[in-house]
Amino acid sequence: MSTAQIGGITVGYDDIGAGTPLVLVHGHPFDRSMWRPQTERFGADGWRVIAADLRGYGDTTVVPGVTPLEVFATDIIGLLDHLGIERFALAGLSMGGQIALELYRLVPERIRALVLADTFPEAETAEGKRQRNEVADRLLREGMSEYADELLPKMIAPGTIEARPEVARHVLTMMRNAPAEGAAAALRGRAERQDYVDLLRRIDVPTLVMVGRDDEYTPVEWATRTAGYIPGAELVVIDGAGHLPNLERPEEFGLALAEFLKPMSDGVDAR
Repeated sequence: MSTAQIGGITVGYDDIGAGTPLVLVHGHPFDRSMWRPQTERFGADGWRVIAADLRGYGDTTVVPGVTPLEVFATDIIGLLDHLGIERFALAGLSMGGQIALELYRLVPERIRALVLADTFPEAETAEGKRQRNEVADRLLREGMSEYADELLPKMIAPGTIEARPEVARHVLTMMRNAPAEGAAAALRGRAERQDYVDLLRRIDVPTLVMVGRDDEYTPVEWATRTAGYIPGAELVVIDGAGHLPNLERPEEFGLALAEFLKPMSDGVDAR
């Protein structure tokens, strides 16, 4: 693990391997360890994999209040500038997918390919805003433990909990260890996110949309709609997985991601 001073905060990150840069953006309420199967696989397979803890999570500074998606994206841009990385493939899951879209909005010229996993591009509804702010208030009041216990069976498929208890333990540990102030700030920021549908229609790099077959938060029909907005986008559905297919079915997820990214791994610019 390395750290860097970016925009007045300390960012913890992994920088593994050498080759074409692949940037991985984690979701809520997790940390960069959610990408461990992918950092290990792609870092050993000719990629330079960058996975950072977002502001308020893991080893990165907690900033209370409200953290808009633009702030998360700006932190990542600052880290990539610090590392001397100009162009990169980008993958984000859940909130990380929304941050990936914000990155595309801010620096489209730097992104060679885009992977949107188990995410939702539309603006929050009025009811959704209310719920996110209520949960943020609860986290500040009660902490993360009970919230994490409630989320686990919604985050991963029931079959995963039974067949892969080590994955369930990892997911639960990440959620319990997430700083309440950081998680609350992210929830408040996501509540005010913009609608990215028009942006999707303008994406002009190869794009892969991925989703777990049993995802309760972003169902397959939503992922199908998201892929339909993006010219030429591919859609991959991972069987036997919920909201975290990269952890629940890492082999299947990794194979789909490797096939999609293969043109760049061969040294061919996919743009």
